[in-house]
Amino acid sequence: MHPPFQGSLLAHALKLVQPVYPEPAVAVSRLTLTRFRGYGTLRLVADRRPVVLTGPNGAGKTNLLEAVSFLAPGRGLRRTRLSEVAQIGTHEGWAVAATVETRLGPVDIGTGRDPAAGESSERRLLRIDGQPVKGQTALAEHLTVLWLTPQMDRLFLEGAAGRRRFLDRLVFGFDPAHAGRLSRYEQASRERGRLLRDGRFDDAWLSGLEDVMATTGVAVAAARRDTVRRLQAAVAAGLGPFPAADIAVTGAVEGWLDDRPALAAEDELRRRLRDARRLDADSGTTTVGPHKSDLAVRHRTKGMPAELCSTGEQKALLIAIVLANARLMASERGASPVLLLDEVAAHLDEARREALFEEILALGSQAWMTGTDAVLFDPLAGRASRFRIEDARILPY
Repeated sequence: MHPPFQGSLLAHALKLVQPVYPEPAVAVSRLTLTRFRGYGTLRLVADRRPVVLTGPNGAGKTNLLEAVSFLAPGRGLRRTRLSEVAQIGTHEGWAVAATVETRLGPVDIGTGRDPAAGESSERRLLRIDGQPVKGQTALAEHLTVLWLTPQMDRLFLEGAAGRRRFLDRLVFGFDPAHAGRLSRYEQASRERGRLLRDGRFDDAWLSGLEDVMATTGVAVAAARRDTVRRLQAAVAAGLGPFPAADIAVTGAVEGWLDDRPALAAEDELRRRLRDARRLDADSGTTTVGPHKSDLAVRHRTKGMPAELCSTGEQKALLIAIVLANARLMASERGASPVLLLDEVAAHLDEARREALFEEILALGSQAWMTGTDAVLFDPLAGRASRFRIEDARILPY
């Protein structure tokens, strides 16, 4: 056989065995920042591939991830006050604008702090395709954003609030209306708490607020239970070097839903809230409701609660849950979430690091990853958009 012909056949055969990765159905293709953290102005253009941001500590890498996190409902991955996000030295509002590629076409999203509402205002403005939108629930209808940060390494060791927020972000991907129900529950709970602290025991007013808390609270608990139930099968299988896990949502309201219809659970929550008015007034808290629920995670192979596992195992369990959630979303909704993985590669051994990269590519997820050591991301050469960040500037990689 003529050598060139033989060579072309070999090249063709090698091409056939190369993995073909799906293109992400949802991706941020343009990100523009104005007076955000250390950035006066910045414009980053990417494609649908994963995005790798490398550079020294303090260069502004995590700030870019935080900006993307504001494209989802909530207070961003740092959970700071909106007034603290603006560029140091400026008293004007800040803004994040992005073009998000979706299955139905591109969507332009703009959000930021209202500069006309005063320096201490926490009012957040939102526009979608140029039109003002009230409430952040609409964001969850266009994309889901999940993140892992070094601060979350203690998620299993600290209070339940962080685990609830983590779980709720998983729920947003399957039930966008969950964000609105959660917001209505929290708003009614805050208003009820203010009335009780002020000694205003108006039965009609309190009953109205408790009715909102009962209907939305049971719906919140039901959505969490449903997401965990569906996710359990995916996370129980594990993924290569990432451990299999068992997950469950625990709490009084979830327990009621185990043995009675949702309407009966609502009646029970109404009764408990009414009976606890005096106790809640004295304690300054609401003693019953889905705001007391928790996410329980166990290392399946070891049969050990996550909080008793090593630091490395806890991080691997978190990654396993995020990847399982992305697989489930890709299967059920046809689109994986946008993943924000801050300094994740530096704390994984080589096998887990490469397994993470391959799973991200196989899922068709646009993952934004940061790190100080660019070499760790070399397995993604040619398969990711790579940028170097220095002093809040984007430099060619």
